[in-house]
Amino acid sequence: MTLYVSDLDGTLLDPRAELSAPTRAGLTRLLDEGLTFTVASARHVSSIARILGGLPLRLPVISSNGAYISDMGSCRHELVNAMEPALAQAIFALMRRHGFMPFVSTHGPKGDQLFWQSVHNEAQQAFVDQRLRNGDPRLRHTADLGAELRDPVVTMILVEREGPMRALMAEIQALCGAEIEIHLAEDLYLPGWPWLTLHDRRATKDQAIRTLAQRYGLAEREIVVFGDQVNDIGMFRAAHRGIAMGNAIDEIKSAAHAVIGPHHEDSVLRFLQADWQPARSTAPV
Repeated sequence: MTLYVSDLDGTLLDPRAELSAPTRAGLTRLLDEGLTFTVASARHVSSIARILGGLPLRLPVISSNGAYISDMGSCRHELVNAMEPALAQAIFALMRRHGFMPFVSTHGPKGDQLFWQSVHNEAQQAFVDQRLRNGDPRLRHTADLGAELRDPVVTMILVEREGPMRALMAEIQALCGAEIEIHLAEDLYLPGWPWLTLHDRRATKDQAIRTLAQRYGLAEREIVVFGDQVNDIGMFRAAHRGIAMGNAIDEIKSAAHAVIGPHHEDSVLRFLQADWQPARSTAPV
C-alpha cells in the first residue's frame, strides 16, 4: 500500500498552471478506485481548491510549503505552522534596510491574510495582478506593512533579481539560523524573476507529509513523492521513492529514484497508472 504525494506547479499542473483534462479524468478515476493521493504545494489552499476543485480527494492537502495541512473543500486548516511576530519583524527590518518590500501572509483572528504595500518591478505587479484576477480572498493592500506583522507570519515572499536576493538570503540565514525555512527558486511562469520564500522552520513538505500520515493511519505505508523544484528536496530525501519530472532542476534529479517525463505530458498520471494499478490488481484480498 502506497501514499502518493505530488507537487503542483511544474509537476502535476501543465504549463498554464492548470490540471489538464486527461490528468483530471484519470486522477478522478484512480481516486474513485481507492488511490491514496494528495498534493503538497507552495500554493495556499484557496488556490489549490480553485485548480483542483472537483477532484475526489479524501485526504487533506499540504499547502504553503507545509505551513498548512488543510481540507480542500472548506479551506479550513487542520494544522498551522507560522513564525512568531518578533522573528518576522526582525526579518522585515533587514529586508527594508536592503531596500526590499516583501509580500507577507499571516494567520490570526481574522483568518488568513496576504498583505502588500507597494510594487517595484514587473514581477511584483504580476504577483498582485494574478491574485486579483483569481479573486484571492486573502489579498489586502496596506499603507504600512510593518504594522501588519502582529499576527503569526506564515510566509514572506520577495520577488526580485537573483543576485541581490542571494546576498540578502545569506544575511537572513545568519540572523535566524535554524528558526526559518528559506528557498530561492525560479518563477516557472516569469523567468528571470525568482522568488525568495521564508517560512517557519516547521513548515516543510516532508514534515507535513509525516504529520498527515500519522494522523490518518498511513504511517506504515510506502511514501512516493513527485516534484521538480528546490522546495521539494526535503520530501524527496524523506520519501521511500522520489520521482523527478523531466523538467526538474538537477538537484531534484540527483535525489530522485526515477526521472519521468515533463509536466506537460501528464507524466504523473502515467506513472500512477503504471505503478499503482498493477500493484492493486495483484494485492491479496
